[in-house]
Amino acid sequence: MASPLLADIFLHYASGLWVARWRRRHATGDMIVVRYADDQIVGFEHRRDTERFLADLRERLARFGLHLHPEKTRLIEFGKGAIAARRARGLGRPETFDFLGFTHFCGTRRDGSGFVLGRKPVRRRMRARLRTIGETLRRLMHDDVAVIGRWLGRVVRGWFAYFAVPGSMRWVAAFRHWVVRAWLRALRRRSQKHRMTWGRIAGIADKFLPRARILHPWPEARFAVTHPR
Repeated sequence: MASPLLADIFLHYASGLWVARWRRRHATGDMIVVRYADDQIVGFEHRRDTERFLADLRERLARFGLHLHPEKTRLIEFGKGAIAARRARGLGRPETFDFLGFTHFCGTRRDGSGFVLGRKPVRRRMRARLRTIGETLRRLMHDDVAVIGRWLGRVVRGWFAYFAVPGSMRWVAAFRHWVVRAWLRALRRRSQKHRMTWGRIAGIADKFLPRARILHPWPEARFAVTHPR
């Protein structure tokens, strides 16, 4: 645990304080910074700020013997107005980016008006998690159903606690569905004369697994509660 903590402290002085100072001195428009450990997202209102910041950041990190990861460092057009701006130039939808387990994308509200930040679990991570659950179920398939059910319930609740954010209901429901399917396959392998149908496993799953639902508010709603005017 010491290594991540020391790295965070080091980056606070090598990058964090410098970024805050750069914003005060050089940003000509809005600028937002989100950093977790050594992963960082920086958003700018103006492209010229983006290009100058990237060049200055590379120079700053080089002074500490650090460099930006070439495969993880990208300049993309994103946010409010990005969809319309790219459409006007005959381009496709804005690029997406992965951050803290989520793929972030530009979306619109259901009625087609207004920008909304879309978030969904990173596909490869979701598949890897489901694959691990399936492998564990195959090892535990002869255990008592209640024992397996309580374990799966903890797994699904933990996954929901992180990924059940607004706009992700489709993927939250899909994760639960594929967990139940994996459980059904494991139970059917117990015997060639199984009587486990989808109806039966659905009833068992409802007893042990939480229902798919959104657990977190929109960021602006949470911010309004923690920082009331």
